[in-house]
Amino acid sequence: MSMTPFDYCSRLGGLLDLWDPFEGFPFESRLAFPRFGDDSAFASAAGARVDWKETQEAHVFMADLPGLRKEDVRVEVEDGSVLQISGQRSREREEKTDTWHRIERSSGKFQRRFRLPANAKADQVKAAMENGVLTVTVAKEGVKKPGIRSIEISG
Repeated sequence: MSMTPFDYCSRLGGLLDLWDPFEGFPFESRLAFPRFGDDSAFASAAGARVDWKETQEAHVFMADLPGLRKEDVRVEVEDGSVLQISGQRSREREEKTDTWHRIERSSGKFQRRFRLPANAKADQVKAAMENGVLTVTVAKEGVKKPGIRSIEISG
């Protein structure tokens, strides 16, 4: 199975992270959703792209947050079932002597929310940031294997 990035959630600022009605559809279209203005809080969410993978031991979220420090980012678990990654990217100070030709890097607040599956241990969350990548690890409950116990037969 090949992994193809699907970009529509960044256009909506992660509003569909809790429920994805288009999951599994074989298309990638930026035209399906409206574009929001550059000053909108939605526009800055494009700077918070997140990958989510599940391993045997945990759910691992990796967010690209280039240029941000760990002090600029917050990781929270709401109601024990929703992981929220948020923060703010500041706009560069404009000097009166500078001539800007293009501003493409997003700035402002961003927020991404993910509903954690039932097997996630919301009280065991770890976060680390290295080289502009935030890695959030949410431990999973172990799969209970049916225990087989031999019973001695008397008589």
